[in-house]
Formats: sequence, structure tokens, C-alpha cells
Amino acid sequence: MDESAHYGQMDFNLPHDVIKLPSKGIFYKPKKESIKVGFLTANDENILMSQNNRDGIVKTLLRQKIYEPGFNVDQMLDCDVQAVLIFLRNTAFGPEYEFNLTDPRTMKNFESTLLIDEVDYIDPKYSPDENGHFEFLLPKSNTNVKVKLLSIGEQQDLDRIADNYPPGMVAPVVTKKLEAQILELNGNPDKGKIAKFVSQMPISDSKELRKFISECEPKLDLDRKIMAPSGEMVNVKIAFGVEFFRPFF
Repeated sequence: MDESAHYGQMDFNLPHDVIKLPSKGIFYKPKKESIKVGFLTANDENILMSQNNRDGIVKTLLRQKIYEPGFNVDQMLDCDVQAVLIFLRNTAFGPEYEFNLTDPRTMKNFESTLLIDEVDYIDPKYSPDENGHFEFLLPKSNTNVKVKLLSIGEQQDLDRIADNYPPGMVAPVVTKKLEAQILELNGNPDKGKIAKFVSQMPISDSKELRKFISECEPKLDLDRKIMAPSGEMVNVKIAFGVEFFRPFF
């Protein structure tokens, strides 16, 4: 595969702005806290209007709009992808994000609008080492594991495994994800031993490890409470599906 298919543009003469990464860049080799991102153009409407799935549209936009040499978009974390998408949407269409909701008291539909340029960052509870990795002692098996956060490229590989699994069979989504996240067991990086260990891991260890990894992730605060016409509060979440840009078309 052409290596350039994974990387952003390098034409710095195109109009762009600099945005801060929620991850602060500490999980990427360049370790840059901010990156140059171009503005959406009329040509980008071809991408937004394409029939590709959400992942295809997002990765194409990232490759077209990120102007950084050697920056592999496949290695980006979800929070940084979301920050870039919000920037692109805000600068092209404005910050208004509309929800179509149901009043829980009257069951009637209503519309509400939020400003997504007011989204805040959520700092992670734990800090990584110099390589972007974390260590955790599993409470049940008393095993020390070194783990990493998954990039969007790795997450998409896992999604393809689930999508391509034979009908009627349970896809090993949980175990495959843990295998990808775990780098070492008590200092041993052997992938075969990691796979065997994961398949036999107590559920309590799996639960605690997934909770720990979640607390290591830098995030955007995408949850909101909206008051319905009846006065009831409705919990909503800003989503980044295929309709994130398309309502404007």
C-alpha cells in the first residue's frame, strides 16, 4: 500500500489554522501539542457527499486537511480526531449542533441546539510513560500489565474483524481488543502468551483493566443535559456519525 495514503498533506501554502490536540501529542512520535489543519473547501464537498461509510469519510478528511509532515492519521487517538472534526465543522458551517429529541414526559418530539465550539477537554486520571504506555496491576491474578491506548487505525482493524466474522458466531471483540492493548505481562512482550493469558483472564481483571484504560484516555466532554419543553432533563451526546456534516447538504 502507498505509504502516503496514511499521511496528511504537506502543502503549507494552503489556508489553515493551528489547533491544539486534546492528547497534547504525547502519544505520537512527533509529540506536537498542536497541528496545522486546513479549512474545508468546495472540493471537500465531494468527500462529504460520498457514499463511503463514516470511517472512510473521516480518514479521507484527515489526510486531506492535516498539514503536517510525517503525521500518520492512522495513529491518531479518537479525542484528537474529534477535535479536528469539530474545527472543520465550526469553520465551515458554524458551531450550531441540532438535536431531534423526545420529551420523556409528554413523548412529543422537540428540537434543541448546542454550540459545539464550547466543548471542553477532560484530562485523563493517569499519565503515560515516555513511550505513551501505562502499567497496571491486575487485582485478581496479581499480574502486572503494560498497556497502550488504541489508535483509530487499530480500532478500525478490530471493527473489521467483527464485521467479517461468520454469521451466527460470536466475534471475539473483547479479547482481541485486550490483546491489542496489552504490550507486556510482567515485562514479557510475547504475543502468544498475551493471547493465552487474555483468553483465561478473570472477568474481574478484564473489567478493572478496561476501567483503568478508560481513565487513561484524554477525552472531549461530549455529554450534555437539555431541558425538554415539559421541564424534564434529557441526556444527550454529541455524535460523530455520517450525519455530522451531512445535515448541511
